[in-house]
Amino acid sequence: MTAEQLAGLIAARFGSGAVSEISAGGAGHEGTLTSDVPPRDWLGALTFARDELGCDFFDWLSAVDELADGFAVLVHVYSLAGHHHLLIRTRIGRDAAHLPTATPIYPGAAWHERETAEMFGVVFDGHPDPSPLLLPDGFEGHPLRKEFVLAARVAKPWPGGKEPGDPAGGAPARRRLRPPGVPAGWGGPAPVETDAPAEGAPGTREGSAE
Repeated sequence: MTAEQLAGLIAARFGSGAVSEISAGGAGHEGTLTSDVPPRDWLGALTFARDELGCDFFDWLSAVDELADGFAVLVHVYSLAGHHHLLIRTRIGRDAAHLPTATPIYPGAAWHERETAEMFGVVFDGHPDPSPLLLPDGFEGHPLRKEFVLAARVAKPWPGGKEPGDPAGGAPARRRLRPPGVPAGWGGPAPVETDAPAEGAPGTREGSAE
């Protein structure tokens, strides 16, 4: 089944607005159709893909943080018989990041939903085992949300206290920069511009009188 044929079937079932785009395919491969549905049609679209479009292979589920627009949650499925791909996408608000679990339709979605819940804070209602999958007990926050501070280099200096490429001794070779998104003063003193290496430090050469 071609992507255009898939688009026609989806439009007939969910309306023309459910057909978003068809990506370009490589040599010998059809493009991939992306279908956008509202959260209320999430399970209906997945069921339609499996039962009516022959997409019997669940590949992956994940999310994208779209900031003020909330989260896009995506599923990629595939038809083993028809050799066609389908991306199903829905969008949910940041303050109401809930979707019904896809596990009754695609059992393979179970750990993908657990990972997405940990990384983005999306709750999949009715999930059979919503326990943590990757993060240690007591971890706070959701690392793939864009407001999450990735500040490991601020909280824990590079081993030896030097940047990669710095000489074995003397002052660091360049300015240490605060990682993107780290608030000023978070995790320790703010990085500072280093002065020129002291006279006689490695990498410098003393002048000689002629």
